[in-house]
Amino acid sequence: MTMALPKFIETVVGDLGDKRRWRQYKERTKQLPANYRAAIDAVERYLMLFGPGDGDGTVSMLEDLADLFEQSAADGTPIREVVGEDPVEFAEAFLRNYRAGRWINRERERLTDAIDRAAGEDR
Repeated sequence: MTMALPKFIETVVGDLGDKRRWRQYKERTKQLPANYRAAIDAVERYLMLFGPGDGDGTVSMLEDLADLFEQSAADGTPIREVVGEDPVEFAEAFLRNYRAGRWINRERERLTDAIDRAAGEDR
């Protein structure tokens, strides 16, 4: 019975490992210089809207983002050299590395399948 308690807790509150990794990610970003922290917070906000839909995928993506910003800060790479002139393009290019689980991909697939069926072109 006691072995089932951790499983029950994770079922109710979600994966505890992902939550631990999320807190570690947030601690890492707090250590960045203010301008890098402001930039990573802005990119994170965008990625949270369009990124992977699962906890593990999202945290893995953000850990990679933290790696990039930490290394850039350590090297003294200016923010504009990290994200380029178009931050949206940077974020979209970054997201392309994390396709699995993205809700937009599922919706694109659902749309394509629906149109294929409507056109009598079932695959």
